[in-house]
Amino acid sequence: MLKKIEEKLKNIKYPGFERDIVSFGFVKNIRFEDEIVFIDIEIVSANPQIAKELKDNIETHLKELNLKELKINIIQPKIPEEKSNSRSGKNIAPQIKNFIMISSGKGGVGKSTTAVNLAISMAKMGKKVGLLDADIYGPNIPRMLGETGTQPEVIGQKLKPILTHGIYMMSMGVLIEEGQGLMWRGAMIMKAVEQLLSDVIWPELDVLLLDMPPGTGDAQITSAQSIPITAGVCVSTPQIVSLDDSKRALDMFNKLYIPIAGIIENMSGFLCPDNGKEYDIFGKGTAENIAKIYNSEVLAQIPIEMIVREGGDEGKPISFYHPESLSAKRYMIAAEKIWQFIEKINQKGGVNNSKIQPTTNGKNACS
Repeated sequence: MLKKIEEKLKNIKYPGFERDIVSFGFVKNIRFEDEIVFIDIEIVSANPQIAKELKDNIETHLKELNLKELKINIIQPKIPEEKSNSRSGKNIAPQIKNFIMISSGKGGVGKSTTAVNLAISMAKMGKKVGLLDADIYGPNIPRMLGETGTQPEVIGQKLKPILTHGIYMMSMGVLIEEGQGLMWRGAMIMKAVEQLLSDVIWPELDVLLLDMPPGTGDAQITSAQSIPITAGVCVSTPQIVSLDDSKRALDMFNKLYIPIAGIIENMSGFLCPDNGKEYDIFGKGTAENIAKIYNSEVLAQIPIEMIVREGGDEGKPISFYHPESLSAKRYMIAAEKIWQFIEKINQKGGVNNSKIQPTTNGKNACS
């Protein structure tokens, strides 16, 4: 019987992987005692949802063996305690190691396209990556990843993120009817952002990228107060009017105590498909001076390339489907620079958001 049980367990894949729990070495002990079967499973995830999913799968797979009684003991590392006080700050998603805020001072600069391709580039680097579409009013990430008709799985009262193109994604765009306009006040936006962070079963991730709404409003503040943002990335175009708004986004990072990783200069020249030459139709390199003012750098200059637009409309991001393209290579360079920046931040002790917690009568509201 023990052999039959082990063979059944070999068919159970560890959540998020293609490998089974036996080959992973997670099955530590199987024993009979007074006609009761005891199974000890030790996993590396502190996420209780992972344990529940495993337990349910084991019970389902062993049901046909008609065991008199089955007791499953899943051993997990202690989940990091969520701390919410004036000294340590707050983190409502402690299973995620790093957070990157992708922001812009204005819309129409290619922020979501940048977020998608940076996320995929980091996944290609071997990182376990999540992408949260926090642009509540304009959630375009599902279309850019070809997931407009996908419904997320509901587990209990929480949502399971959609695994697509090697990254975990969640967006308001997969929760509302296509084309529906959200006319929400600030308080509703703040609550939605919190729920997308806490009521989604994000697995243990190396990094979660947040694609923010344009501007410097409630969504940015709520995100920064709810989780410690490791790095901020500003997306701009070369025109002066865009750079004026980029200054506001960079200033916001400073005021929210978010370390600035750098600027992505999007639409930086036009790459002609006929001759492969770049033409500076909007200018180029204008973000460098602003980057210096904020002690940062231009992470990449992404040209207007036909397959970038086509990929966004068709749900085929360039970093995944055209890794040999100029834009994909520059996104990869930017992703590598951002990761190096994150490593430096963590080596210095990391970040916390204690200084921006809401206050009441001069006292920290989280104390």
